[in-house]
Amino acid sequence: MSTNLQTPIDYLKGVGPNRAELLRKELGIHTYQDLINLFPNRYLDRTRYYKINELQRNSADVQIIGQIIKFEEVAQKHGKRLVATFQDNTSTMELVWFRGHKWIRENLKLKTDYVIFGKTNWFNGKFSMPHPDMELLKDHEKNIQSAMQPIYPSTEKLTNKGVSNRVIIKIMQQLFTETKGRFVETLSPELLNNQKLISKSQALFNVHFPQNQELLARAQYRLKFEELFYIQLQLILKNLIHKSKIKGFPFEQVGDYFNAFFKDHLPFELTNAQKRVLKEIRADLGSNAQMNRLLQGDVGSGKTIVAFMSILMALDNGFQACLMAPTEILSVQHYNGLFEWCKKLNISIKLLTGSSNTLNRKNIHENLENGDLQILIGTHALLEDKVKFKNLGLAIIDEQHRFGVAQRSKLWHKNTSPPHILVMTATPIPRTLAMSVYGDLDISIIDELPPGRQAIKTVHRYDNNRLKVFRFIRDEIAKGRQVYIVYPLIQESEKMDYKDLMDGYASIERDFPKPEYQISIVHGKMKATDKDYEMQRFAKGETQIMVATTVIEVGVNVPNASVMVIESAERFGLSQLHQLRGRVGRGAEQSYCILMTSHKLSNDSKVRLDTMVRTNDGFEIAEVDLKLRGPGDIMGTQQSGVLNLKIADLIKDNDILKTARYWAKQVLNNDPSLTSPNNAAILNTYKQMSKYRNIWNYIS
Repeated sequence: MSTNLQTPIDYLKGVGPNRAELLRKELGIHTYQDLINLFPNRYLDRTRYYKINELQRNSADVQIIGQIIKFEEVAQKHGKRLVATFQDNTSTMELVWFRGHKWIRENLKLKTDYVIFGKTNWFNGKFSMPHPDMELLKDHEKNIQSAMQPIYPSTEKLTNKGVSNRVIIKIMQQLFTETKGRFVETLSPELLNNQKLISKSQALFNVHFPQNQELLARAQYRLKFEELFYIQLQLILKNLIHKSKIKGFPFEQVGDYFNAFFKDHLPFELTNAQKRVLKEIRADLGSNAQMNRLLQGDVGSGKTIVAFMSILMALDNGFQACLMAPTEILSVQHYNGLFEWCKKLNISIKLLTGSSNTLNRKNIHENLENGDLQILIGTHALLEDKVKFKNLGLAIIDEQHRFGVAQRSKLWHKNTSPPHILVMTATPIPRTLAMSVYGDLDISIIDELPPGRQAIKTVHRYDNNRLKVFRFIRDEIAKGRQVYIVYPLIQESEKMDYKDLMDGYASIERDFPKPEYQISIVHGKMKATDKDYEMQRFAKGETQIMVATTVIEVGVNVPNASVMVIESAERFGLSQLHQLRGRVGRGAEQSYCILMTSHKLSNDSKVRLDTMVRTNDGFEIAEVDLKLRGPGDIMGTQQSGVLNLKIADLIKDNDILKTARYWAKQVLNNDPSLTSPNNAAILNTYKQMSKYRNIWNYIS
């Protein structure tokens, strides 16, 4: 290939330094390669000619062949508009111009065949087309042009500076001229045959200048498949290299700690899902490779006990373990939960958070290094350089999406050899996303709730039903139950949110007066000690109602709380609603979640509320959430760069993703090092990607 695709965009004829700077800033286009990967958002179909009597009342772009039979000027509020009557052999319509009348009347001929192109409007019982593109039929037939006109992503700044869609099409044509439209093939002959894919050169040409709908569809499929194939190849390769190169500590025995806990202290019979997941973890820990596993389970599915039993396997083999959680409340809760079991088994366990005092810290640091301390629970404080283990064998990370990649790797380097890693999340991740973002982790799922748990009943009520809702709350409190009432707090500083909470608190105090009712309040502006004090009062049953902001989303475990009222539920995302609902339903009693909203709801809000009422299944909820919000949002900011996709769409192209993952596995199973001549194109592309990293810069 004559042209190097890494050539800076400045050198392309027709670009020049000013346009190059704009393209870099506005669209991230630095090289020829970036330009080639600027794919159109949509296309105007110029393959079809409509008859006027076939037009639909949608403002679609259409082209029609016909003749102008007369012009007239029509007065309007400001100035005049020029209206032409345009007819074909089925009917007539109007063409309208608001400016440039003189030029149009001098240059357009009556009773001559034209091709007009533009958006149609339906007005006063007639179709009209404002400012149509017009071309004489005889010229139109001479032009070689792409039948489907590409529309490229753009920004206001580009348009203002004259870099219009037409200009981008011209630049793109120039690029194809310089490269002679020849591009290096990136997939193996076997894949091309098996998937009946067109070549890379054909695909790129037809995605930018499609000759018809069918070729466009084939070009898009080919490029989407390729993009997803290389993401999967990278992730699977990473996992394979990881398993072959990074030796883990083999935990050869299941010993006294594990067996004693299993026989004498297990608080309930494990579900089949928990048993299955423990088997998967045990197999990992017993192999010679380092475990890198993601444990997904809905709120209340019993992940903690699985984590604890995994920790016992590490202790049985003479290693230490740690558990890191994103917030102090959550780490305290883990600590309190595990402390009771550790006491029975005579295991040393400590808690380290930002608010641990100096003396305490010193003790923890010493006992960690000499090996006396077996389990350390904590927040980001575990990542500090001072925290050194004697022999860390297992690191568990809870709610991993709140930790960045750099933080995960810090835990790794706490040891001469990296510990086994178990990542837990109660935010179910849709399969599509899990395959792409966590493709290098093995995944375990706990998909059943412990016995005795009843499904939470969820209802949606409007604000004007508030009195009925309050009556229901009184009845539940009379049965000895407790209630959460949660207000949205989207940003701690929003005065309005704080006011909502305080107004709500005041009205609840009026409806639930002392001394008959006691109310706790918890929000982000309180000191940590005051928060804990209020949470403890609620946990001990001294208060019946907890008025709170989303501070309690992950945190307190109060089995006696059976009602969750979410105010202004339309202002919450789906996963947040699902997490909040999971705060109740932890005891044996029937629990309820009441979603309160005003009557003004957007379509997305309606879908969210209907989904919550319809299902308790976190995975189904996550799928709906993914459709509503798109992948970037769900992963949180640290990971949104992960799926910097150029053409594929994780949601719409789910099937292509599965096929691509299947083939990536096949290729690597048959040729793990990609050295067979058949895979030369794949190896070459993979090396190029690693070298430039500007095509797919994935992290994991």
